[in-house]
Amino acid sequence: MPRLSARTALVAAGLLTLPGFVAPQGPMGRLGAQSPPAPEALARLLQSRYDQIRDFSADFVHTYQGGVLKTLVTERGAASIKKPGRMRWTYTSPERKEFVSDGERVYTYVPEDKQVIVGPLPSASEAPTGIQFLTGQGDLARDFLVARAESPVPGTWALRLDPRQAQADYAHLVVAVDPTTLQIRGLTTFDHQGGESSFTFTNLKENRGLSDKEFAFRIPRGVDVLTDDGVFP
Repeated sequence: MPRLSARTALVAAGLLTLPGFVAPQGPMGRLGAQSPPAPEALARLLQSRYDQIRDFSADFVHTYQGGVLKTLVTERGAASIKKPGRMRWTYTSPERKEFVSDGERVYTYVPEDKQVIVGPLPSASEAPTGIQFLTGQGDLARDFLVARAESPVPGTWALRLDPRQAQADYAHLVVAVDPTTLQIRGLTTFDHQGGESSFTFTNLKENRGLSDKEFAFRIPRGVDVLTDDGVFP
């Protein structure tokens, strides 16, 4: 079964804090349009929502399809993210694993392996495009070429986002947004090997004032601790 790497978790976290992920429900957040704006206009509208996102938590379903046989893997868990640079992904099914960033270091823990891998959180200038959204340095229109896409979620609008600078972790992604609230309903990343990684979310709670303590990682007893300073080349 493929395992989400610490780097991939960070990229996902950065992409999930794309502008509009937690769109406001007031008048400015409700479009009510029957047809989507032009891609560039929609990207600007989503970007205008970005500064309103400080933190969020949600339950998630993560599916991945790739490899020669295109095997489909489905995993479930919960995630919490706080800008800048803090996150906790806890996978509960079918295998328990954790990816935690305390703002300085990234911890990868798979209990079955009885080891913790510790690596540095990349600086804003070194981070892949997706991670830059965690640090508040990203800009949707600046960092991506945007175009309309066929939506994987019925009743939503979709944008295809191609990074202007090539990224090692993904080739492009598609976001599906609710046309009324601009909340993201689906997010799919496409890697360079033809794999597709998709996230869907429920029980979303935003701007709860999450404490930094919630992103502290305590290394369990009896595990090997490995240092990987090359996690983010």
